[in-house]
Amino acid sequence: MDKLTVIVLFVFLVFNSILGQEDYTSKRKQMVDAQIKARGIVDYKTLYALLNVPRHEFVPEEMKPYAYNDNPLPIGMGQTISQPYIVAFMTQSLQLKGKHRVLEIGTGSGYQAAVLGKIVDSVYTIEIVDELAQRAKETLARLEYTNVMVRSGDGYNGWPKKAPFDAIMVTAGAEYIPQPLIDQLKVGGRLIIPVGPHNRVRNLVLVTKKKNKIVKKNLMAVRFVPFTRDE
Repeated sequence: MDKLTVIVLFVFLVFNSILGQEDYTSKRKQMVDAQIKARGIVDYKTLYALLNVPRHEFVPEEMKPYAYNDNPLPIGMGQTISQPYIVAFMTQSLQLKGKHRVLEIGTGSGYQAAVLGKIVDSVYTIEIVDELAQRAKETLARLEYTNVMVRSGDGYNGWPKKAPFDAIMVTAGAEYIPQPLIDQLKVGGRLIIPVGPHNRVRNLVLVTKKKNKIVKKNLMAVRFVPFTRDE
């Protein structure tokens, strides 16, 4: 291949890469307008995060054309990346602030952690599938989400060494709310988790920790992959 051909090929690849990124930016804006804003998400921090986190970077190559569709997508190992609206709804429900420290259980591809990372000071996320945890860690590092820490392990016991947390998000369906997560939540903090019988539609439950009591509120019916634990 001669020098001129190499230069032409390089310019072609760069040009197509730029066009591709512009196309993803356009699709991301359409996603936020049609799937997020139109369905009642109004928190500006959540909208900003959804507009600026490249969801296509958190799905397998063959799924990238569908990255901004209004549905969950497979990411391998029997796991999924959540529907954009659900990501936005759960994020908004936590009423996050910039100074907050957040725990996420169920890293998956790392997308939800990246969304949280655009809003808060620090995110600690746990994934029980080691391969997914490693992949998410690499993706987040490549995209320079330096305030997101990933750990492989059983999320039931939370992350005691980093507690307490201002907010906790569980992105897997549990049969009950793990007590260690409530214990690691600050007074005034919020926890959101899908709860219900195994392999059934679950209730998305918002838990608020008051000084002398725990307040629970059912928000909507949802479907999530099951909360799994180490044997």
